[in-house]
Amino acid sequence: MNNLIDLARHIPAPEAALTVAYTPIRLAMAGRQPLELRLTMPASGDRFPIVLLSHGFGPSNYIPSKDGYAHLAQFWAERGFAVIQPTHASSRVGGMPAEREGAPFFWRERVEELRAILDRLDEIEQQVGGVAGRLDGKRIAAVGHSFGGHTVSLLLGATLQGEDFADPRISAGILLAAPGRGGDDLTEENPARLPFFDVDFSMIAAPSLVVCGAEDNPHFTPRGPEWHADAFHDAVASDRDLLTLHGVGHGLGGIAGLDAKETETEAPDVLEALKRLSLAWLKSALGADPAAWAKSRAALEQYAPSLGDVIARQAETR
Repeated sequence: MNNLIDLARHIPAPEAALTVAYTPIRLAMAGRQPLELRLTMPASGDRFPIVLLSHGFGPSNYIPSKDGYAHLAQFWAERGFAVIQPTHASSRVGGMPAEREGAPFFWRERVEELRAILDRLDEIEQQVGGVAGRLDGKRIAAVGHSFGGHTVSLLLGATLQGEDFADPRISAGILLAAPGRGGDDLTEENPARLPFFDVDFSMIAAPSLVVCGAEDNPHFTPRGPEWHADAFHDAVASDRDLLTLHGVGHGLGGIAGLDAKETETEAPDVLEALKRLSLAWLKSALGADPAAWAKSRAALEQYAPSLGDVIARQAETR
């Protein structure tokens, strides 16, 4: 029993089941050090939908790696998902050298790392005893926080200066406090420093959930918190949702890690709501429980509107 949770209890979620975590899983990568992963999944059962979880570029040394976001990955895994977390090239603790071209963000390498995971799911299964055949490679979602949201947006279909990075194996995605439009929407010094933020979200056709903190204070733009909702407003996808969490900023109440530098405002009830709502959205988007998202949205609106609100497009189809 979590004594810090109040209103979020009304948002339905299955009971937690026993999980196992496998780490480090290593994938050899040409011309660089291996890509290290963590896989967290239910201890029993099979045909689990896969969630790729892309970490951000926060101030901590270890949170931006496969070892961050543990409580979020655990929550999803306890309720039926196989969660794969890479240590991206941009990670301070396990990423690529700071003097290498593309540093420190390595945005292109991050996209390729998620692709490599999908290309080599069989190899991942072979490294982990007892996992072969238990992952459902036909039901895959990608989730990214902050800079991880930028990575995931590209794989969902956003284009960057006309270049397409979409991967059709990823059928749905969640963008958690992801960057918005670049270019003229950035402060004067940032277009040249952050050219990879010049993203066009209009080609995102996959189902997507965009999550924003109402108190977010982005450093790269004068536009305020609404900047993080650009992917929702610009996407062509008919099936997309915007969840705004109240009283929290870029850390969304503690999404990257509890008691971490990334968490400017600890809000356990809001964080629990995010866990439950994101779980429901994933279950519906990947076909595990088509009614889960509608039920959870209704519970949020009825019992916990102070925690957040949802704008849904084509909500009647779910």
